Amino acid sequence: PAPDSPASYMLDETARYSWIKSPRYDGKPMEVGPLAHILTMHARNTQPNDKLVRSYVKTYWTGALGLKFEQLNSTLGRIFCRMIETKIIADQMAGRAANASAGTPAFTGWYQLYYNNRTGKYFNPNAFPMVAAAKGKVGFGYTEAPRGALGHWIKVGTDGMIANYQCVVASQWNAGPRDASGVDGPYERALKGHVLADLTKPLEVLRTIHSFDPCIGCAVHILDPDGNPLVQINVNHMMGV
Repeated sequence: PAPDSPASYMLDETARYSWIKSPRYDGKPMEVGPLAHILTMHARNTQPNDKLVRSYVKTYWTGALGLKFEQLNSTLGRIFCRMIETKIIADQMAGRAANASAGTPAFTGWYQLYYNNRTGKYFNPNAFPMVAAAKGKVGFGYTEAPRGALGHWIKVGTDGMIANYQCVVASQWNAGPRDASGVDGPYERALKGHVLADLTKPLEVLRTIHSFDPCIGCAVHILDPDGNPLVQINVNHMMGV
């Protein structure tokens, strides 16, 4: 039954629930994103970019800023790691652009699946080889987005339509709350020990959460005062065909 007021619906401490997933790796929470990227590359130290990371950390973090390496695990550290990662990517993009001007394609591959930008028309998915081959199959893909680790899983029915789709995105790793075992998620862990200069303006909390570059559209629900959904969107998975 619906509660008497929005406040009782949202703040019912006897029925805690999160609309965001709380993924775990081997039963443990994991922080993903630039800090994880930089620490992983620093520890690996076998690839050219790993050497760059070590050089930047030594020159600017422990050098110019005079901070300890372990202090990278902080609000400032996340911002610093995002800066390093951005510089490495920007430098590589500049190199690719130079190659392109010399006659070597900057990027190879294709991105058109169903929609043809040139003609403005959709392909027939039943005539598309990849769809025919995918019927009745399960597929998955992993990548590292700027915000962190990203995984997608899909099951295609025998009719060529998507039967089930699942994704675990970066902000779910980072924003997932304390689990049933009482283990803190990355946000909660990062906020522990904060000292607020002004309790009415908890800017320190905002800075720390912002350092994760949160995106939690996957956890947003719009409800009326009685707890009923206000909007329902049906997606045409035939993509106009």
